[in-house]
Amino acid sequence: MGGLLRFATAGSVDDGKSTLIGRLLYDSKSVFADQLEAVEKTSADRGDDYTNLALLTDGLRAEREQGITIDVAYRYFATPQRTFIVADTPGHVQYTRNMVTGASTADVALVLVDARKGVIEQTRRHASLSALLRVPHLVLAVNKMDLVDFDQAVFDGIVKDFRDFAAKLNLPDVVAIPMAALQGDNVVNKSERTPWYDGPALLDFLETVPVDTDHIGTLGARFPVQYVIRPMSVELPDYRGYAGTLSTGMLRAGDQVVVLPSGRRTTVAAVETADGPLDLAVARQAITVRLADEVDVSRGDMIAAADDAPRSTQEFEATICWMADAPLVAGRRLLLKHTTRSVKAIVSTLNGTLDVTDLESGAASQLGLNDIGRVTIRTSSPVFVDDYNVDRTTGAFVLIDEATGATVAAGMVGSILGGTA
Repeated sequence: MGGLLRFATAGSVDDGKSTLIGRLLYDSKSVFADQLEAVEKTSADRGDDYTNLALLTDGLRAEREQGITIDVAYRYFATPQRTFIVADTPGHVQYTRNMVTGASTADVALVLVDARKGVIEQTRRHASLSALLRVPHLVLAVNKMDLVDFDQAVFDGIVKDFRDFAAKLNLPDVVAIPMAALQGDNVVNKSERTPWYDGPALLDFLETVPVDTDHIGTLGARFPVQYVIRPMSVELPDYRGYAGTLSTGMLRAGDQVVVLPSGRRTTVAAVETADGPLDLAVARQAITVRLADEVDVSRGDMIAAADDAPRSTQEFEATICWMADAPLVAGRRLLLKHTTRSVKAIVSTLNGTLDVTDLESGAASQLGLNDIGRVTIRTSSPVFVDDYNVDRTTGAFVLIDEATGATVAAGMVGSILGGTA
């Protein structure tokens, strides 16, 4: 399949998440020799009679969880088939904001379950957040199968319980894999100890699962302008290009586009990269766009398909995860950052909370740290949005405390209450 795949891991304490990531890195030969030597030495010092691959990630986790930021530990590795970014998120309920951060851009959510414990409250919470964040694919990793003698009945029971719950959330494609990360069963290679399992090993699935299908072909182009290029050189006296990342759709020379917020229509003269002209740009590519007409375009503007542009609005409903210690109350004024555009905003009303274990609604007078709620937001100038259920890029935003510069919420656009198409 090629390309880049982002996946987020989630699991309860001692489900074996660290060991699983370590096993992926080790068996895919993505661990440097000095890293492996350090892990082997630490394992021996601790009295382990095996190389504890969990140590490859545990140091990062300890450092992260003792802090007060919303950072997620990211690991990078590659195989001949694909490049991977792993968002390693904590499992505790008090780190809900961390999982929201890590899973918001993920193509796959990897939810671990201890085969001895089955589906528990944290499993349901991780599944609910994956559904809320519209992660396209979910892997149910039933780990520690060696501790239940690789019993198919145990695996089938856990899968049934999870699928019954997932059906209530309208979760997308769910793939269940029995594994024992400590020994590597069904992580990188198929295990002989699960002859009753005819599905892929985890890495096989990650290497072949399709990505970008929700970004290409379903919506017209959305190109948030990040930087205006005006070299003003002798060689290029009239050059004007607009640099950024194509968030959705496709773009090529000759396409009819509209520039937002001005509404000016024009044609794409060229699409370029650092390597030269490009015949066709697709979602997630960093490009420079040149337009056929002289149009006033600045950072924060959006170049979009003329016949399928996002909505321009100053009021919309949204679902947010509150990430600050001080609670959110109606009337709070904040800075809203959407793609490359930043505008002043006010949370005009709190419409309720969502229980993160089942996404059931409840009343709310305020939102506390890690709460997920539904709100109405008004902005001082237009933003160009799509429903998050339609597009996870132009449907996402963050809220920032203007006084401190701290990110206090991550949000997903819902109903658009005002504006024009």
